[in-house]
Amino acid sequence: MPEFSSILKELKEKFIKEFTSSEKLFFLQKAREAINLKGYPVCEDLYYYCYFLTMRERLRNTKSYGGEGYLRLLLVHGMRETEDAIKLHEERLKDNKKAIPDERGYEFIEYFSKPL
Repeated sequence: MPEFSSILKELKEKFIKEFTSSEKLFFLQKAREAINLKGYPVCEDLYYYCYFLTMRERLRNTKSYGGEGYLRLLLVHGMRETEDAIKLHEERLKDNKKAIPDERGYEFIEYFSKPL
């Protein structure tokens, strides 16, 4: 992971600070699927792709009581921006897709699985 190893610690700190335990598991599951099933390379775009997938899941699980007001508006706009971010990073990943899973995938999953 040399091409983005300089920011890896910063990304892990963000991962630990921002996600709950169940969200961390969701993130790792999506990372594993992206690497092993879709052939996406281990890179910063992979991190952000999984990050925004996790944020989308968080938004889906957020309830707007009554279905009106500012919370509903924020959820709709947040979901739209999150979907756009997912598409952006997925397009970049597709451009660099590998025929076989990235051999650094295990290291990526393992790195984010362990505490700092």
